[in-house]
Amino acid sequence: MLNNIIKFSLNNRLLVTALAAFILIYGAIIAINLPVDVFPNLNKPKVTIITESHGFAPEEVETLVTIPLETAMIGTTGVTRVRSSSGMGVSIIHVEFAWGTDPYRNRQLVNEKIQSVKNRLPEDISPALTPITSIMGEIQFLGLQQDNSKKLDLLELRTLADWVIRPQLLSIAGVSNVIVIGGGKKQYQIKINPEKLRLKNISLSQLVDNVKHLSENTTGGFVDREHKEFLIRVIGRATNKEDLENSNIGLHLGNPVLLKDVAEVKVAATPKRGDGSINAEDSVIMTIQKQPEASTLEVSNKIDQLVTKIESQLPQGAVLKKDLFKQSHFIESSINNVKEALRDGSIIVAIILFLFLLNFRSTFITLTAIPLSFAITVIVFKYFGLSVNTMTLGGLAIAIGELVDDAIVDVENVFRRLKQAKAKGENYNPLKIIYFASSEIRNSIVISTIIVILVFIPLFYLSGIEGKLFIPLGIAYIISIGASLLVSLTITPVLCSYLLPKAKVITHKEGRLIQSLKRFERNLLLRILDKPKVIIGASSLLLIGSLSLIPQMGRNFLPSFNEGTATIGLATWPGISLEESNNIGRKAEKLMLSIPEVKSTVRRTGRAEMDEHAEGVHWSEIDVDFHEKGRDREIVLKELREKLASIPNTYANIGQPISHRLDHLLSGVRAQIAIKIIGPDLSKLRRYGRQLEKKLKDIEGLVDLQLEQQVLTPQIKIHLYREDAAKYGINISDIVLLLEVALNGKSVGNIIDNQKIFDISMRFNELSRKDLNLLRETAIRVLPTGQVIRLKDVASVYESEGPNIINRENAQRRIIVQANSSGVPLDKLVKQVEEQIRTLNLDKEYFIKLGGQFESEKKASKLILILGFISLVGIIIVLYWHFGSLMMCAQVLTALPLALIGSIFAIFITEKILSVATLIAFITLCGIASRNGVMMISHYLHLIKHENMSFNKETIIKGSQERLIPVLMTALTAIFALMPILFSKGEPGKEILYPVAVVITGGLLSSTLLDIFVTPVIFYNYAKNACEKHIAKKSGKNL
Repeated sequence: MLNNIIKFSLNNRLLVTALAAFILIYGAIIAINLPVDVFPNLNKPKVTIITESHGFAPEEVETLVTIPLETAMIGTTGVTRVRSSSGMGVSIIHVEFAWGTDPYRNRQLVNEKIQSVKNRLPEDISPALTPITSIMGEIQFLGLQQDNSKKLDLLELRTLADWVIRPQLLSIAGVSNVIVIGGGKKQYQIKINPEKLRLKNISLSQLVDNVKHLSENTTGGFVDREHKEFLIRVIGRATNKEDLENSNIGLHLGNPVLLKDVAEVKVAATPKRGDGSINAEDSVIMTIQKQPEASTLEVSNKIDQLVTKIESQLPQGAVLKKDLFKQSHFIESSINNVKEALRDGSIIVAIILFLFLLNFRSTFITLTAIPLSFAITVIVFKYFGLSVNTMTLGGLAIAIGELVDDAIVDVENVFRRLKQAKAKGENYNPLKIIYFASSEIRNSIVISTIIVILVFIPLFYLSGIEGKLFIPLGIAYIISIGASLLVSLTITPVLCSYLLPKAKVITHKEGRLIQSLKRFERNLLLRILDKPKVIIGASSLLLIGSLSLIPQMGRNFLPSFNEGTATIGLATWPGISLEESNNIGRKAEKLMLSIPEVKSTVRRTGRAEMDEHAEGVHWSEIDVDFHEKGRDREIVLKELREKLASIPNTYANIGQPISHRLDHLLSGVRAQIAIKIIGPDLSKLRRYGRQLEKKLKDIEGLVDLQLEQQVLTPQIKIHLYREDAAKYGINISDIVLLLEVALNGKSVGNIIDNQKIFDISMRFNELSRKDLNLLRETAIRVLPTGQVIRLKDVASVYESEGPNIINRENAQRRIIVQANSSGVPLDKLVKQVEEQIRTLNLDKEYFIKLGGQFESEKKASKLILILGFISLVGIIIVLYWHFGSLMMCAQVLTALPLALIGSIFAIFITEKILSVATLIAFITLCGIASRNGVMMISHYLHLIKHENMSFNKETIIKGSQERLIPVLMTALTAIFALMPILFSKGEPGKEILYPVAVVITGGLLSSTLLDIFVTPVIFYNYAKNACEKHIAKKSGKNL
């Protein structure tokens, strides 16, 4: 069938050439319009439930809200893990589903479960689902600041962000959410003075009843007048602060009591649980999140266009800060770096080819495989919905040296056969020679390509993040290699027929370099062909030496990324006020800005409304953007740690935005190592956590060590006495509701200002809420007898302590000790951590679970080794089908340990780290390295069968010499094509590709250099019987 494709192409050369041109043009058009992102879609399906819980304490949030919802979610179809946080007035539950499940169906399932338990939740509690966002979701920050005139205050800036800028950003296709923090939401506040209430003889319950309908419109229905229908509107809504102040709320001694007589009405910010700043200056921060399938660059470009428009419309006094964190910068840098690697690799391949072929025509024919293979690959991308990202481009970058392999072998064989025909001086048919020359090596080329593709197929069974990362790389690699085979069957013979028969170089002798290489190989083979034990022994020693280096290497899950930004989690002590936490955050920012490489800082302290992070006001997340030039990243991060360590009573966790999110996806924690202590009692969890933290402090290389801050914080408790309340005829429920209004606040209406809606909230003034004596004197009710019942008559008010937050995982309480690694391989740190964990004495109901990158690395490595074994079995089956001999299969497979030698030495010299990327590179190398053995052994068989040569030294030497140049060319093009990646370690976009390139380069160097001598020696000494059987079996058939 393959020979028929070649024949068809040669018989229809114009059609094939036109189709090739069309594919090039169509592929280029598609490539321009493909979506671009930094990584493939890494989103593990997750649904987040946020329940604002009216100021409940964490214990009450856990019992009344979190546990009912969490219990319902655990049994949901497809759920793999449920994590929850119960904080002050908020419950946040993360429901994680299995990879590959439909996110919309998942949300439907969660919604159904919520409805099934809604009647068990407290009244007015309404769980909400956050929008579907990407794990890379926070694609850009925008900020609003005051200008020097201070004409607008932060409250007005926040209103501008909430009502003007945010809606416009949400209208952009691909934007899923915009979270605003800082400045404070505008609110009309009624600050009640309890003492004035007492003097006016008005109870809190009377006031609550009288202000319920303080600001609202109603309808009077319809009326027909003069043949027209009129709508009756009752306008009672307040429009400003003065309307509220002058509202009547009761009588005292026959005189009306106005609201301003017992309360202060003011416009202020809602009670804040979070704040923001830019470069240590108070600001309003807008965090823009994208939808999972949206192109980050496309969305970012639309945002930039909108921001330009918004800037021109801003009121005087407002400054829009847009040069903050932008994920598109990292994406553009990464994609451009990999594109440069592709470009430079292609140029290097062209140079290598020309140096060997010394002919522009042959070089041109061979190089056409690269753009045509790329064009076919992007066309397939288009119809499979794949994006252009560092992994798909990386697959092409790794494959670029191999894309020309088939064409090299084809062109070289055609070139050699044309030269032989020309040397005989006979009339010959160029098309016929080209056809037979292409057919001659076709089976071996196809088998080699099948093997290269076969080793990648098991990788499609990788799950988790490693699967999401490397499957697109494998797809790009396989499609491009398959496309190169198609090119070698079609356009390569056609171009050979157009360009080679008339080439002057056909009559020339081989160049001096090639003659010298062949002469060197001949002399060496004559000396070593009879010394198989020496060759095998030397190769075995090299293999043993390389394997002995593996225990000295460390192991990581993935190489660290160079994102050009840092994300710093800064924790102070729980129970601190937001104001003091802000002061510490500003101090941290100023220290960081003093470092020359730091360009800007964006700080978010606490949490914004409906934000899925359950952090208290003691927690700040600071995103640091760096200048492009400066000192090494590790040196800068070390200085950051040192400066932050100078701030007393704080803990810092330093990482990078995307890396942090990957860690969070793996373990639920934004750190590389997460040690989860699980059990029922919070006090014991805290004690065990402190003990473990102390044990881990002295481990070298373990940095950012931090115990999750689930601690006791101050509380004011009001303990109601039922008997005393009943004595006065007061229900406990009435007191609870009144105190909720008085202390936590209650919305009693709203004011509409130019379509902007602002809440009216009522609660005690700050002094009455802070002073326990004044609180005790609060009038609860005025009895018909005129007796005033105060809070102290029915309750005791006292200070106490309670947990600041309660975290759970899969329906069990847990506390986490987290850390990162610095300068020490992750697996070695984990071993030391495990040793310390074993020394911790836990009660029976408590246990420890380790999570993080190392856990994923173990799981992925085990799976990759199993898949590698499956690949090996597949290679053996294909080789046996081709050669019909286990001996010949074994000979081809000798290339694998030979490749292993160089790859291990290369890793040891460069990084000394084994990761998922290096393991996948080893599997890739198996296919590439076996290619040369297939081609060489197939050529020996061809000489014996078709050219009637005997099985002797001369046959082996001639076959080796004739395959030497194609073998060297394919190896060198593959190696040198990877040089742009090898010499740009740590550059954005090449972090994962670098170890892959190291493994393949080292392996190809050793396998090629050794295989040139090892294969002839083993074949000559051990394959004679197998060769004769193969010839006899295939007698009368084409190879």
